[in-house]
Amino acid sequence: MKLRLVLPVLFFFVFIANPESTLAENEPMIDLEKTIERLENHLRSLTVTIGERSVLYPNNLKKSAEYIQSFYEGIGVPVHCEAYPYRNFTVENVVAEISFGDSPSKHFVLGAHYDSVAGTVGADDNASAIAVQLETARNLINLKNHQELDLLVKFVSFPLEEPPTFGTRHMGSRVYAQKAWKEKEKIDGMICLEMVGYACHDPGCQNYPFPLMFFGYPKQGNFIGIVGNLSSQSLTNSLAKTFLKNPELPVVKLTVPLGGWILPSVRLSDHSSFWDRGFKAVMVTDTAFFRNPHYHLASDTMDKLDYPFMAELVESLLLFFQSHGT
Repeated sequence: MKLRLVLPVLFFFVFIANPESTLAENEPMIDLEKTIERLENHLRSLTVTIGERSVLYPNNLKKSAEYIQSFYEGIGVPVHCEAYPYRNFTVENVVAEISFGDSPSKHFVLGAHYDSVAGTVGADDNASAIAVQLETARNLINLKNHQELDLLVKFVSFPLEEPPTFGTRHMGSRVYAQKAWKEKEKIDGMICLEMVGYACHDPGCQNYPFPLMFFGYPKQGNFIGIVGNLSSQSLTNSLAKTFLKNPELPVVKLTVPLGGWILPSVRLSDHSSFWDRGFKAVMVTDTAFFRNPHYHLASDTMDKLDYPFMAELVESLLLFFQSHGT
């Protein structure tokens, strides 16, 4: 009886791994060496200079928001903070915008949370994602100076994704998605960056939630994952198809039914706030605790991360925005 219930659900899951690319000879869009250096600098600023960014350190949350805001100001990108109260202090969604015209028809959100769980400086979770977000913006503004695209991208950095606020109305992404829904903001797709800096190459180092371990997924954690719900399947497929153009970063995609509730681990980030408001959204991830043994531990430090891996993700994201602005 249980088998009859499970099997129909399993057919909803979609898999692509280690694909061959027809564009393998293409030159990178970005300067990989400079990007690697800049990613490391962001990690050092967020995890060493600032340190733990949990609700226990509201001043560090403020410093993180200020760091992100000053970065955008420094590269000439319009940015503002949307503050809201939590307990006896204030936190901020940091919102930057790159528009390639006065009224582009395609609108995307690239989001990541900048807080860390208590007791850790959160290098992979989630300073890695903020670093990739920032360097994607830097390269997109450079692209704007050389190419006309029909495109607007909002870069939104969220606070309070981690416990004890996860799943509550205090999450920065919940606040933003609620506002976007209420104001009928046009969002063609929300891309959530969640833990994108850890790779492992030993056979068996990559794990999966039930029942995905039976589906022939890669045993090495050298790929980036893209997870979407059924309503976001077109976005999931489009993102994965574009990522295939970068042969240096293998990609696995997964589509989950029932808003992801059938596989709760795929809801554990800011994209679920957008799913719940009816927006198309995907999570881009290194698979978190299914790969990274330092998840939510004090050992989640910047020396554990794979910066070339992260730089290739910047490249893949640039390819996506370029291809979807033409």
